[in-house]
Amino acid sequence: MTLTTVREIRDAVRSKQRSAAEICRETLTRIEAADGAVHAFHTITADRALARAAEIDRHHDAWREAPLVGVPVALKDNICTRGVRTTAASKILETFVPPYDATAVARLELAGAIVVGKTNLDEFAMGSSTENSAFGPTRNPWALDRTPGGSSGGSAAAVAARMAPLALGSDTGGSVRQPAALSGVVGLKPTYGRVSRYGLIAFASSLDQIGPLSLTVYDAALALRVIAGSDPADATTAPEATIDWTAALTGDARGARIGVPSRMLDAGVDAEVVRAFRAALDVLSAQGARIVDIELPQAPHAIPVYYLVATAEASSNLARYDGVRYGFRAREDTLGAMYRRTRARGFGAEVKRRIVLGTYVLSSGYYDAYYLKAQQVRTLILRDYETAFERVDVVAMPTSPTPAFGLGERLADPLQMYLADIFTVSANLAGLPALSVPCGFTANQLPIGLQLTGRRFDESTILRIADAYERETGWWKKEPPVI
Repeated sequence: MTLTTVREIRDAVRSKQRSAAEICRETLTRIEAADGAVHAFHTITADRALARAAEIDRHHDAWREAPLVGVPVALKDNICTRGVRTTAASKILETFVPPYDATAVARLELAGAIVVGKTNLDEFAMGSSTENSAFGPTRNPWALDRTPGGSSGGSAAAVAARMAPLALGSDTGGSVRQPAALSGVVGLKPTYGRVSRYGLIAFASSLDQIGPLSLTVYDAALALRVIAGSDPADATTAPEATIDWTAALTGDARGARIGVPSRMLDAGVDAEVVRAFRAALDVLSAQGARIVDIELPQAPHAIPVYYLVATAEASSNLARYDGVRYGFRAREDTLGAMYRRTRARGFGAEVKRRIVLGTYVLSSGYYDAYYLKAQQVRTLILRDYETAFERVDVVAMPTSPTPAFGLGERLADPLQMYLADIFTVSANLAGLPALSVPCGFTANQLPIGLQLTGRRFDESTILRIADAYERETGWWKKEPPVI
């Protein structure tokens, strides 16, 4: 019996239909068979995973009610894992082994999950294609010549290829949702502050958020319940109570008011993506939801605002990688030469580009003109959503303007790469929860995603509507050719 979802695996282990060790061995066998083609993983923690699975089986009664008992999980390689190499896909951290677990990892393990490996990403989560990794690109399981999206492309590809039923990613401007859409899985970015960032290697601290990738909406809701909650180790976590988000999944979208900023679809969006998006709205309308046309006037400014705010914060956060305390260190005769050579060799081209941009916008004479102005427009973007939420419950858009694009296709044109996040960055700038759920395929069998964005701390509504749509369509059941 092949089990693919988190719920199936958990229920089978709980009832002793399957042992945690059996599930773990099957998962590791699947990774060994498929990852040579996909390259979703940097590190496989086989011995550690098998030992933990055996421990869970030995003490089954103590673990039986754990919400993720026996569930294999993959972790994006910018999430610290005690005793396991955590590189952020950068040469500068190639040998870094954290002495502690990220809070999200600790909570997963307390819930009975079994970490099977660390997944590939764009270096320091900076990218939309998982091509900026210092260790080579990840390939899309639906078409190996195409990107799985980024920056959490390894996590998305691992779930899509059934190498793990659950993975964690990080989302700074769409890095959970965009690869989820391009790889045909569910990706959830919780409200900023819902999930602790302790142990997440920082890119842009006011934007970063850890979120789950899974095959189904139920599985994402279950994972959120485990990893959410305030954390004294992260002062930005909110005191909001965690709930059982799976209880919100009633299969009923009746009465939901879904706002659609139609003008955003007028240019630059692939025709097949628009058709799938409109068809998804028709499904929800037939289920009793009401489609409402809305305006998001500041939306055209979201990409430039994001690339000012995010690069400024990246410049500050990455200043710590100087070769002195940890990570890669170039051997030079003088301190200044060591700094220069360490950063020149340790960082890739995209990371250097963003550090330079961020340092520039924070520099004397430019701070007010660029960074301060971007923060002001960021507030206007949030106000647009607040105005929309006076009339609607969620905002619906395509997750990505195009399906998966070819490997290498946009590397020489950073602007085109950045525009891959046109529909996703606003949720990060506004701190809102957003989710991508599969909503169809192109004629070439490339996945397309529907994005739902909700009010702050209202993950329940976007999960409920996404679940109702998923039950009606069942796109997640379709398997990629790499299977």
